[in-house]
Amino acid sequence: MLLLLRSLTLSVLLVLVSLMGMLLCLLRPFHRNNVHYTAKVFSSVAPVLGIKVIHRGHQTGSDEPVVYVSNHQNNFDLFTHTGSVPPGTVSMGKKSLKWIPFFGQLYWLTGNILIDRANRSKAVRTLQQAAEKITAKSLSVWIFPEGTRSRGRGLLPFKTGAFHTAIQAGVPIVPVVASNQQGIHLNQKNNGVVIVETLEPIPTKGYGREHVRELAEEVYQRMQQRLNELNQEALSLTGAKATPA
Repeated sequence: MLLLLRSLTLSVLLVLVSLMGMLLCLLRPFHRNNVHYTAKVFSSVAPVLGIKVIHRGHQTGSDEPVVYVSNHQNNFDLFTHTGSVPPGTVSMGKKSLKWIPFFGQLYWLTGNILIDRANRSKAVRTLQQAAEKITAKSLSVWIFPEGTRSRGRGLLPFKTGAFHTAIQAGVPIVPVVASNQQGIHLNQKNNGVVIVETLEPIPTKGYGREHVRELAEEVYQRMQQRLNELNQEALSLTGAKATPA
């Protein structure tokens, strides 16, 4: 019963938020803060799913462009990561997203960047355009460097596109790590705690193309270590929350 109720609630909310978001975007298409505002709305749905999300960590100013890199686990990212998306930020997602009814059109109109991963030359041009937007419009870009959802397999190897973009734009990399959310199920009343933490920026000044893999490995190791720590903390908080006072 809970599964059915939540599924219906999510479907209705997704349609309503998408329609309202598209209306906002029609009034001010591709505005630099469209993604931030719609992300906040999606993050407010987390309690409906029985999830307590803790957002914390380093906060960059909206006038300081960076490339955010975050771990990508499953569809619940839409309700957990989104609370950490700051103003002046757009995300990069696969081109096929725009065909998802309602949500896909919202994703495009809010100003997010669509990348065709199946076409290498087009993908490279998209990454170059992202770097140009960062410098010309002082926009930050949120990228999932694993390139796919991990689905409980831990932190997957990184693709290098995000790091090429950061180096080309001359902006820092800011890792964002979310603790394990594979235990979230719509038929569970209490889905525990997810911690989303924004780590300290990693400068890219002085880096060239020859440093891309070195930078990607450094970021990967920092995120892996912090992910392990956050997983343990989230488990302890979930246990404490589930234990009667």
